[in-house]
Amino acid sequence: MKATIKNFEIDLSKPIDISLPITNDEHNPIAWYQNAPEIQPVVMGDWIGKVSEGQSSTNFNNLFFNPHAHGTHTECLGHITKEFYSINQCLKQFFFGATLITVQPEKVSEDEVISKEQIEKALKLFHDSEMKSEAIVIRTLPNEVAKKSFKYSNTNPPYMSEEAALFLRESGIQHLLIDLPSVDKEKDGGKLAAHKAFWNVTDVNQLNKGARLNCTITEMIFVPNEVTDGNYVLNLQIASFENDASPSKPILYPIQ
Repeated sequence: MKATIKNFEIDLSKPIDISLPITNDEHNPIAWYQNAPEIQPVVMGDWIGKVSEGQSSTNFNNLFFNPHAHGTHTECLGHITKEFYSINQCLKQFFFGATLITVQPEKVSEDEVISKEQIEKALKLFHDSEMKSEAIVIRTLPNEVAKKSFKYSNTNPPYMSEEAALFLRESGIQHLLIDLPSVDKEKDGGKLAAHKAFWNVTDVNQLNKGARLNCTITEMIFVPNEVTDGNYVLNLQIASFENDASPSKPILYPIQ
């Protein structure tokens, strides 16, 4: 089934799902010092909401999870502001022109950092005058399948420099997707420099003029190695949570 999105033809029967699911087993990725998600049937007295237990005609589960810690999620600037902002209110469009790039974070002292120069160089390879990328999808190397179930807490994962995030903002990128638990350093003393630079938030206590309410950051994606760098159409799907972040399902479509 073909469709025309953003003036580009895509085949809706060929989606590339770059999200990680939330599960309640050892395969779920975990960050930010949280325990594994919980998916359990409701229990009310002797009644259990599980068909296989023989007492219920339906499976009726409670879920306990943290969007930031337990899988692919999309967040708005409400993630770092004193005032409440909801991803459900900030993200109102769902199809975007997107560029997928692959980078090897650079060693800086004890850290691994994605630099402005790396992103700028990679984006130039796929510059297309007919397509203005509104989103960037960043795959980091090494890109091992273990990322899909990695336990990130206390591992000091790679992150993005403030200059790189500022470059993306100045380039007009509205939606940043990355296969790491955060665009910022795991333990940075609360600076959140890349988040603030991308969203143009200079004061978390009072939103400044120019803060980017309509822009999002999506973390903990996974892009398989067989998906080639280049330009795509992105469908960024979220659940309708009135929260700073929501579990999400970003889908890439190759341009025909």
